[in-house]
Amino acid sequence: MNSALALQLMRFGFLALLWLFVLATMRVIRTDLRTSGQPRVATPPPARRRGKNSDAFPQARPAPGTPTHLLVTEGGLTGTRIGLTGAPVLIGRANDSTLVLEDDYASTRHARISLQDGLWVVEDLGSTNGTYLGQRKLDGPVPMELGVPLRIGKTALELR
Repeated sequence: MNSALALQLMRFGFLALLWLFVLATMRVIRTDLRTSGQPRVATPPPARRRGKNSDAFPQARPAPGTPTHLLVTEGGLTGTRIGLTGAPVLIGRANDSTLVLEDDYASTRHARISLQDGLWVVEDLGSTNGTYLGQRKLDGPVPMELGVPLRIGKTALELR
């Protein structure tokens, strides 16, 4: 008699755990659906200032013709701007990328744009479908130019 009762209690316990798993899964899916329409772009924090003296951290103005940001010109994130601060910009489907693409043709870690010797350089990180700068498929680090489209799947970016 005791073994039948223990078996029944284990069945109810397993059923309760199964329902907790289902509810937790539904919560995650609901959260993802709420945030899926918003671009996930990491932006650097604003520079801190000491007191009222604005000379403590003078604002450096870029020279004319120097890129200040990346602009998404095509794809699901059209209009998204990423300020160029000197830090590398990672592009891909991974949640910790600077620009997170929800594109079936983008790899998890697709490409990196970094500042090298005063030039912004793009390199493909071993993506499946490749990265294109203008009409050229990248096979190594390549300097970017203002206004030349960088294509990753259905997404296009430009230095501006």
